[in-house]
Amino acid sequence: MSPQSVTVDAVLFDMDGTLLDSTPGVEATWEQYKEKYDLDLDEVLKHAHGMRTQDNMKNWCGIKGEEESAKEAEKFEGLIVENAKRLQDMGKTGLIILPGVKDILESLNTAPEPCWSIVTSARYKYASAALPTAAVPPHHHLVTANDVQNGKPNPEPYLKGAAKLGVDTKNCVVVEDAPSGIKAGVAAGAHVLAVCTSFPREMLEGLGAEWIVEDLTHVRAEPIDGRVKVTILD
Repeated sequence: MSPQSVTVDAVLFDMDGTLLDSTPGVEATWEQYKEKYDLDLDEVLKHAHGMRTQDNMKNWCGIKGEEESAKEAEKFEGLIVENAKRLQDMGKTGLIILPGVKDILESLNTAPEPCWSIVTSARYKYASAALPTAAVPPHHHLVTANDVQNGKPNPEPYLKGAAKLGVDTKNCVVVEDAPSGIKAGVAAGAHVLAVCTSFPREMLEGLGAEWIVEDLTHVRAEPIDGRVKVTILD
């Protein structure tokens, strides 16, 4: 397949599963919650990814109050980082940057003005710890669960991500790995690029993504004259 490209004002990246892999730390943390809340771990892991942790606390653990669920979400995400660091200290995989991410973000960081943002369902405390732990290149803008009333698949997170950059979502590419995030990007009116780093291709098809690739090694993003040229290589 010949390369396809689109030129936009900005790129909006999901975090977990798109820029970094937190799976071992997340699974270890859900394992800790399994007995207390009588969880079907397979079902939780199948459906919880891409959703706000606070919403997962409500949906899976039955913690309904806003203050209580927010507090539990903060605790849960703190445990993810702790478990990831413990696994790394044991020589295992904890929090790692995903293939192709470093090259794309370093390319985007050559632009004279910020042209990309991270839009995550995680809370700020977790995101600010996870990104450097995984050695993700520095970012200028970050939208977290603390910044929105409605999490993905609602378009609010991506609308806020674009607004932080002073651009319209219609002139952005959203990069996502999860069905809920793809739906959020589509609802926001963005071009959506899906990566198969967390879910098989068949689970991402039919949701409105314009492109689906295995990972970000199949994508280039180059700042050109105040805009960004995004090229899908195959």
